[in-house]
Amino acid sequence: MKPQSLVLILDFGSQYTQLIARRVRELEVYSEIHPCTIGLDRIRELEPKAVILSGGPSSVYDDGAPQVDPQVFSLGVPVLGICYGMQLMAHALGGRVEPADSREYGPAEILVSDPGALFAGLNEDRLAVWMSHGDRLKAPPAGFTTMAASGNSPFAAMGDPDRKLYGVQFHPEVAHTPKGGEILANFLFKIAGLTPDWTMAGFIDRTVADVRARVGSDRVICGLSGGVDSTVTAVLLHKALGHQLTCIFVDNGLLRKNEADDVVRLFHERYHIPLVHAQAGSGFLEKLKGITEPEQKRKIIGHEFIRVFEAEAKSLGEVKYLAQGTLYPDVIESVSFKGPSATIKTHHNVGGLPETMKMALIEPLRELFKDEVRRVGEELGLPEDLVWRQPFPGPGLAVRILGEITPERLAVLREADAIVRQEIRAAGLHRQVWQYFAVLLPVRSVGVMGDQRTYEHVAAIRVVDSRDAMTADWSRVPYDVLAVISNRIINEVKGINRVVYDISSKPPATIEWE
Repeated sequence: MKPQSLVLILDFGSQYTQLIARRVRELEVYSEIHPCTIGLDRIRELEPKAVILSGGPSSVYDDGAPQVDPQVFSLGVPVLGICYGMQLMAHALGGRVEPADSREYGPAEILVSDPGALFAGLNEDRLAVWMSHGDRLKAPPAGFTTMAASGNSPFAAMGDPDRKLYGVQFHPEVAHTPKGGEILANFLFKIAGLTPDWTMAGFIDRTVADVRARVGSDRVICGLSGGVDSTVTAVLLHKALGHQLTCIFVDNGLLRKNEADDVVRLFHERYHIPLVHAQAGSGFLEKLKGITEPEQKRKIIGHEFIRVFEAEAKSLGEVKYLAQGTLYPDVIESVSFKGPSATIKTHHNVGGLPETMKMALIEPLRELFKDEVRRVGEELGLPEDLVWRQPFPGPGLAVRILGEITPERLAVLREADAIVRQEIRAAGLHRQVWQYFAVLLPVRSVGVMGDQRTYEHVAAIRVVDSRDAMTADWSRVPYDVLAVISNRIINEVKGINRVVYDISSKPPATIEWE
């Protein structure tokens, strides 16, 4: 059961498409992303209250450029075209698009000549915006008026108020367009007349009702990692089903310091949720012995996870449903207009549904972005430190130890990582940054401790800022905090005599090292 107001976002391959969906949802209106190829019948079936056409890297006049059925503009619902979406709207309705004399990428300024409903209430004629285009609109279609211009785009915004069709050449969804949120709000509320009914409290109520209706008296098992996604999934399902739910926690021996004990304590003592604790660390480490190649590590861990999980599930008898914490970015990736992404690395969330397990999937979070999952956790009353627990990869510390995984190297990394987490929290940075952890490198360096020469491991510290892990930048952690972290690791963790700080962004690097 979803909210009554759906904003359909048609994806034409823009790197910012997910940002559009997030901005709409931040305004408490439900949005879904679908590829531009879904067809008019499917669009009608979705019954959107408004449509947004994303940007994209193509030119509308290129052979094979993504198109949209022109009847989308005759559905009687408001449409907003962004960048390529605006050019496509103009092209489909009889306007003219041409290569710009100068491409326009980055910050720009537009002069608003006709505020209309789209720019209502901004009280500014000149607006800072973010541009990213090589083409421009030469002539708008019949019925459209010019609303704004920039130095390089004589038609930086256009509108047909009678048909509620609007286009902007810039990107209102990015933070570099300061008034972008207000422009999107004007489209949603002043033009489309939508109601802000997408709240996490409402989501919980709808999901609980849905799950109860679907499951009835049957049983559900949930794979639990102890991270935010699986924990919110488990607590939400327990709210709906009570003891019909059993969680399986596969302890792969690759977790952070005290993490397994914390998970078991939380589920047994606080939530009283039936939990199977599969202590399988020795089996994982045996399979990983001598393995140094990152992708091979991931595959071994994934296969062993499935083997252990399947054995524990069978021991529970007949169970009809399997629950997992799939999030909306995973769903989007699987239906992306651009097609499957190149395999950079096997997905962090190892596991998945084994083909031999004939159970139906329940994915209560598949409509949510990560920040929405955290808000659901807060609504459910989960502890603050769990709700804001940083993302942790399924293969655990195996992808933070470069080279072979051994019990000794795991012990060293656990202690270093614990210090990083303690000091980031002590500095009050844990809510500001996206992720923070230590990496154990497969190199040794010379050092001096006391009057003795040492030759020990190097630890790298990784702290990044991000909204959704699609992109990330290294965090400008204060030097005094980094100094405390470095000094504590070198003094307290036997086996490390040098600490370095990773200042790589994503892209081109990834957040994890393996």
